[in-house]
Amino acid sequence: MFQSFEVTARPEQGPPRLAELREQMAQEGLDGFLIPRADAHQGEYVAPRDERLAWLTGFTGSAGFCAALRDVAGVFIDGRYRTQVKAQVAKEFTPVPWPEVSLSTWLKEQLPNGGKIGFDPWLHATGQISSAVEDLEGSGIDLVRCENLVDRVWADQPAPPMNPVKAHPIEFAGESADSKIARLAENLRQARHTAAVITLPDSIMWLLNIRGSDIAYNPVAHGFAILHAGGQVDLFMAAAKLAGVRDYLSPQVTLHEPQALLDAVAALGGLVQVDVGTVPQIVADALDDAMTDGGDPCALPKACKNAAEIAGSAEAHLRDAVAVIDTLCWLDKQATGSITEMQVVTRLEENRRKGDALQDISFDTIAGTGPNGAIMHYRVTEETDSLLENGHILVLDSGGQYLDGTTDITRTIAIGEVGAEEKTCFTRVLKGMIAMSMLRWPTGLAGRDIECVARTPLWSAGQDFNHGVGHGVGAYLSVHEGPQRLSKVSHVPLQPGMILSNEPGYYREGAFGIRIENLVVVEEAPSLPGGDTERAMLNWRTLTFVPIDRRLIVTDMLTAGERDWLNAYHCDVAKNIRPRLGHDAQLWLDAATAPI
Repeated sequence: MFQSFEVTARPEQGPPRLAELREQMAQEGLDGFLIPRADAHQGEYVAPRDERLAWLTGFTGSAGFCAALRDVAGVFIDGRYRTQVKAQVAKEFTPVPWPEVSLSTWLKEQLPNGGKIGFDPWLHATGQISSAVEDLEGSGIDLVRCENLVDRVWADQPAPPMNPVKAHPIEFAGESADSKIARLAENLRQARHTAAVITLPDSIMWLLNIRGSDIAYNPVAHGFAILHAGGQVDLFMAAAKLAGVRDYLSPQVTLHEPQALLDAVAALGGLVQVDVGTVPQIVADALDDAMTDGGDPCALPKACKNAAEIAGSAEAHLRDAVAVIDTLCWLDKQATGSITEMQVVTRLEENRRKGDALQDISFDTIAGTGPNGAIMHYRVTEETDSLLENGHILVLDSGGQYLDGTTDITRTIAIGEVGAEEKTCFTRVLKGMIAMSMLRWPTGLAGRDIECVARTPLWSAGQDFNHGVGHGVGAYLSVHEGPQRLSKVSHVPLQPGMILSNEPGYYREGAFGIRIENLVVVEEAPSLPGGDTERAMLNWRTLTFVPIDRRLIVTDMLTAGERDWLNAYHCDVAKNIRPRLGHDAQLWLDAATAPI
């Protein structure tokens, strides 16, 4: 199994660890210390060595941070984790709704007479620090660079990952590393930048057509890179990781140990491009006045997939759909109340592992039944494993990593006889998902301009959900990829080739959760009779082909257009997937895709 079910953090472990941390704060003359979820590369997912937030607080979500002061410790969590955090942290930690309450606002409330707050400059992006410093001006609160105090007291902290790097074949990458380097170097020259510092591992993997396994479920290796305007790349990565790809790497790439990064950065001349949202403060300190915020040079090119990447992703989704459908077929044959969440997760992974295509899962499978479904990023453990009981609805969110693509799909499934309220809420979520799927929009619009389309059916009933409508997805890379998002805060215009999720949901704490998710790719929309010929438009092409549970749909709530979309979608599911299935799964699919 790629996925484990062990409990990785317990609330009772937090208070004694917090006490040890406070002893270190006192020794350093600090009034507080910041513990982020992030590592030095500012990616969403971290290796075991960097799970400092979970180790200290017990909170295992993929975003957030802790501000530990001498008499209070705030755990800052966004809307996705406000149910989860209640079960994971001890009373010595105070959940803080973030970003509604900012760090600076909270610090000023807790330290009205000022104080010194320590932070590890490797683990905080310079944009975060500069924003906080500006907001704290005049408060008497200073942010102080220091060594990591959690590392001092974490006695059994794991070692840094040192897994080997592998070549990513051109048949899946669709463009050589030399071509990517030359293309991005030309962009630097046009911007009159001498170099760019790249800190995100998935950007380095994409640029050099390599993949790693330093982080579970993400085919990336830890490292840093400097891309020069002349077309050269300095790669700062442990030599032991690169032994198998030295001859494969572009001749434009020069290898260095990671410890050489800061000296190399300090020696750069001219204007050096960085992404202030991801570059560590310590790197910004080394650059000083030479730094300019031009963003990660790989981010947008990586997001706009080429033809080979889109074709690979489409094939990965067809293969993945077989595993999901086989699992749903099996699930429907089980007696109500006879199986548990862990059994569903195990069966799904076993089905994905058939053949040799699966490289990994793309994240811990979320299988939340009944009240557990209301925990948006629920991870089943041996202690929380629950029976799928009559009247439950099961949120099953999962994905796979394949050489040709990354998948992410959510289906909400009826267990036995489900109540009318759950069905009504499910249908509103479905209406929002269909509305987004059918959308056409003018070029130049960003996620924030259109994401409300998926929320409108819920809004009309006074309901909503506390996560984005969709996130970007990589090509055999991170399942959460920027800069594209369907989110209220996303200002990056959507462009052809971008792959995103379309996943509205609804969650009622202590009762049930609902989410329906397909992956979609942005395409140029064909012109329509009577349309403005000079107005370029975009639309979606759906990549995911798995039935949506008809048993949960209140058909009378759907418009004729929505019913037509659903029937056409199910027709496509049957056409694309039925020939790949065994006899029993074909019969199940015939019933699951019958017109409504």
